Amino acid sequence: MSIAGKGHRISVTERSATAHRTRPSGNFDLDPNVHKVFDADDIEVIKAFRYGTSLWGPSARIIARLPSGEPKKYLLKTVVAVNTGKAMISGEFESLRELHKVCPEFIPKPYTWGKFFEEDPETYFLLEDFRENGEQPPEPVRFAARLAELHKKSVSPTGKFGFHTTTCHGRVPQLTDCWEESWEVLFSKQLAHMIKLDEENHGVWPEFQRVCNLTLQKVIPRLLAPLQSDGRSIKPCLIHGDLWDEATLTDMDTGEPFIYDPASMYAHNEYEVGKWRSVRHRLSGKSYMRNYKREFLVSEPEEDWDARNQLYSLRFELGNSVRFNSSAIKNENRQKVYDDMTTLCKMFCPDDLQSKDKYEDEWTPGSGEEEEEEEEEEDKEEAEEDRGEEAGEE
Repeated sequence: MSIAGKGHRISVTERSATAHRTRPSGNFDLDPNVHKVFDADDIEVIKAFRYGTSLWGPSARIIARLPSGEPKKYLLKTVVAVNTGKAMISGEFESLRELHKVCPEFIPKPYTWGKFFEEDPETYFLLEDFRENGEQPPEPVRFAARLAELHKKSVSPTGKFGFHTTTCHGRVPQLTDCWEESWEVLFSKQLAHMIKLDEENHGVWPEFQRVCNLTLQKVIPRLLAPLQSDGRSIKPCLIHGDLWDEATLTDMDTGEPFIYDPASMYAHNEYEVGKWRSVRHRLSGKSYMRNYKREFLVSEPEEDWDARNQLYSLRFELGNSVRFNSSAIKNENRQKVYDDMTTLCKMFCPDDLQSKDKYEDEWTPGSGEEEEEEEEEEDKEEAEEDRGEEAGEE
């Protein structure tokens, strides 16, 4: 299949000997399996240069000549594999492909992904259209309009929330490979997954564990259940999934904004802008949020918007804690999550927060109502036992 046509991938088991070809000029040596992609369509690679910076592996701008003689530019991204390299590349490819179907002008077209022929170090690659990078982040009015257009035009293939494969927040796999009719259930699973990874990385902090459990058991049902109850509904929207300053750009050739490096799923559209809450992002500027809310009206109950935004931001802050911080039990990102969770608990379950109950039981999706019913039954049984003991004493 042509890399100028439909997207495809190279099997990770494929191997290629170096073909007889003219060595491209530039300062980036292409792996034989990357050359194989171009050779299959009789596309001549003229130049390959290192391009940009990445935490995961080097990238390159490739200048090629199509069989028609027309020049074309590609972007090659690589990930040096450490456990999740394959999931990172394949998840990004699938995200790009789905996003490009909906808004091709807003996302570069992906062509293929695969594995380097060279085994040391194990490396995966992704090939997509190259766009000349301009202003970052883009101008807020046009950017917000494009983002809202993506959210509005997208249609979940199942009508549910989720995605057809795993995507990654950096090197951290997200829990996306599932479908749920309830956004409350899917988001709860996502947050619980990140809490578990964070604890595995940094150890048990009892006070943190307590507010995490309260957030899962009390705060999420209070804020997200109303979105899909009492006649209200929300649309599963295809989102970028990790939308911060460095994942947005302006195309220098067209002047139009575009996004890249996605980690997609179908979600509540407001989840997309949860990452903007952090003041370290330029997208947290009021103009971006204000223009987005003009293009895509706030979900009902509207009065819960700010609290929902704070709740959604927790997922991204936890992801950063898992990805970047030292093994310290109390690190900067973890402390911020603790503070924000405590704020939400004070708003929606203050009595539980002050109670001596530690909420240390493991949370399971949809267990909130059952747990409350069980607690009521236990209270009744204990009351009856107490009355019986009092009667015996008398």
